[in-house]
Amino acid sequence: MNLFRKILLKASSNFPLDMKEDYPWVRKVQRMLYKERMLPKGVMDRKIPRDDEDYGVPVRIFYPQGKRKPGAILYFHGGGWVIGDIATYTPACMNLAEATGRVVYSVDYRLAPEYSYPTGLMDCYQVAERLLQQPSLIHLSQPSDLILMGDSAGGNLAAVVSMMLRDQGKPLPGKQVLLYPATYWDHSPDSVFDSVKTYGEEYGLTWQRIEDYMTLYVPDAALRQTPQVSPIMAPDLSRLPETLVITAEYDPLRDEGEAYGRLLQEAGVSAKIVRIPDAIHGFITFPKISSSLTAAYGAINAFLEETSPGENADSSTSIKEG
Repeated sequence: MNLFRKILLKASSNFPLDMKEDYPWVRKVQRMLYKERMLPKGVMDRKIPRDDEDYGVPVRIFYPQGKRKPGAILYFHGGGWVIGDIATYTPACMNLAEATGRVVYSVDYRLAPEYSYPTGLMDCYQVAERLLQQPSLIHLSQPSDLILMGDSAGGNLAAVVSMMLRDQGKPLPGKQVLLYPATYWDHSPDSVFDSVKTYGEEYGLTWQRIEDYMTLYVPDAALRQTPQVSPIMAPDLSRLPETLVITAEYDPLRDEGEAYGRLLQEAGVSAKIVRIPDAIHGFITFPKISSSLTAAYGAINAFLEETSPGENADSSTSIKEG
């Protein structure tokens, strides 16, 4: 990593931000930066009703402008379960639709702390269940044509939703893509994962902010160690969708994401792990010209184009950027 970039990241990490108190301010800044007057071409909003309450979960649909490929992506955005929404992720999802040639459905699940665990998770689960039970609603011929995808907290939600669908005997997506997912409950300096200690203070996303996000999302500390919050704690990771885990080299969540991928492999799931060199947390929201994003899209497209699971990958693969 070049020196100038590292200086900027260190400054960002040291910015006096207490997420437990300042999250409303962060949301306000995001709304200012992503203020919408009119939806871009090829984008529309819909709502998916929940079966267990009188609420429709907002979903934003992104259509690729070129030739469409089979299947569709159901996307859960990042933001620590506390910030981010379909507006802030509109550029990222537009890029994703264009890069993959697939329709993207971005879920605007409700955020903590106003809606703490499990509200946001259940929003995601209910949307996934509805689309998998009735794939014709989104012009798919079968449940396996749907791909679950999410980044950071959204990667956590995608992993947990897949386990919930399996445990409830529901149809499963054909594949899942977990971008630098949060999979473990402890991100303090006492974490069992070295990347939290190595990259948790000067690379943008700090361990303290992750801890704050987790506290806002799941106020009950005991619940944070359950598989519904920390999927790496699940006693059974078998019979889950074919999985691609993508991590970033300078990310405190790197090691727990890769550990989750290895546990999937050990459980007999076809899982690949790709680490993007010189990348930091959150790169899915970077401009299209970002080398990190280009490398990630290459890995995603290669994974989605595979027609059969095949053999488990090695424990990790690194894609060189440039």
